[in-house]
Amino acid sequence: MCQPGDVVAIESPTFYGLLQVIESCGMQALEIPTHPRDGISLEALQLAIEQWPIKACLLIPNYNNPLGSCMPDERKQALAALLEQHDIPLVEDDVYGDLGFAAKRPSVAKAWSRQGNALYCSSFAKTLAPGLRVGWLVPGRYMAQVENLKYMQHQATPTLNQLIVAQLLEQGGYDRYLRQVRQEYARNVARMVKAVSLLFPDGTRMTQPEGGFALWVELPQGVDAMELHRRASLEGIIVAPGPLFSATQKKYGNFIRLSCAVPWSDRLEKALKKLGEMVRALMP
Repeated sequence: MCQPGDVVAIESPTFYGLLQVIESCGMQALEIPTHPRDGISLEALQLAIEQWPIKACLLIPNYNNPLGSCMPDERKQALAALLEQHDIPLVEDDVYGDLGFAAKRPSVAKAWSRQGNALYCSSFAKTLAPGLRVGWLVPGRYMAQVENLKYMQHQATPTLNQLIVAQLLEQGGYDRYLRQVRQEYARNVARMVKAVSLLFPDGTRMTQPEGGFALWVELPQGVDAMELHRRASLEGIIVAPGPLFSATQKKYGNFIRLSCAVPWSDRLEKALKKLGEMVRALMP
């Protein structure tokens, strides 16, 4: 869909891995403000389309990493209509869509695509295991180009991994596993929110994700997230500093992302307590 130098619209903040992909292809990422509950601002995206030659949109509508936002159905429908009106392809990254805390799985924006310009991507890497490297793509009208690129870059996905996942799906094991892991992530996120509210200084704010396992934390003004990351790393505590989630790496200087994917433990609670002490030490 794009060539080197083209502009790709993204959410802001967004997962740094997507930013790395855009950069490695020689393209430019255009950041669009994103609400921690409702997802990307369609109003800001409309203005950007009028001002910039946007060639594609790369979005995570369901449980955006790091915000955890999930676009309501009416906004997904409006997003699809807006992009089709301007003939702009949507690359929909739905790797977290199966990890919602509610009983009903959220819809996908591609459901409202009428012209085949939405490419739907998902994976078992965020649900079953990262090492499986098994995912799928529904590319719409770009099927021929995608098949060609897949062959040139990868040729094939490991057969054994695909057969393992296929058997799990066929026997119903995947659905049972999802019910369990959703509950576990919901508990982990709730515990993390409570711990941060107790252990971090006043002025700390957090998102309230309804799925996934990322918690986006705004630290008090003046706290340098990059310096916090450096100090925490020396103590064996890994956090993702906010600037990584911006194309310019100049935004979100006092934000961090915490992962809630690991089981809760005394060790984790002690690490959060230590992290809260480091935040206080960095306050002006």
